[in-house]
Amino acid sequence: MTIIEAFQHELEGEAINTRKMFAQIPEDKWDWQPHQKSMSLKRLANHIAELPAWIGMVLFQDELDFATSPYQPTTYSNTPDLMDYFEKTLQLGKMDLEKADLAEMNNNWTLRDGETVFTQSTKYEMLRMTFSQIIHHRAQLGVYLRLLDIPIPGSYGPSADEEG
Repeated sequence: MTIIEAFQHELEGEAINTRKMFAQIPEDKWDWQPHQKSMSLKRLANHIAELPAWIGMVLFQDELDFATSPYQPTTYSNTPDLMDYFEKTLQLGKMDLEKADLAEMNNNWTLRDGETVFTQSTKYEMLRMTFSQIIHHRAQLGVYLRLLDIPIPGSYGPSADEEG
């Protein structure tokens, strides 16, 4: 299995887990946030949904510079629209992985805001970080749901709610 094939397989598994978590989001809690410094549930869920589209950005660009490409977060406010958007970004991510060139995985990729460099790594490392971001933020969403007393679906095995 190549690195690209491993990423394709991982993306499929993470998509299943993400769909299960999104399905639990209550329509009346989109603006809820656990702390004033935390993202709202809506902003967090939208960010998770957009992350598969970052795969192509990493593979086919050498950097993201917020000074020249300001970040514009998505803003879906209901679960069906969020899930539709996620399916679109997921398809983009899958198509981009199919076009990926393994020989370019060691090329540099930079995240910056003008002269301020946040991170510089290889495209492989940044792609790995993109997948980690999906997992990390989905885990945050799980904490949000737990704090709202909403049952959590299992990701890599049954959750405490599913065990009975």
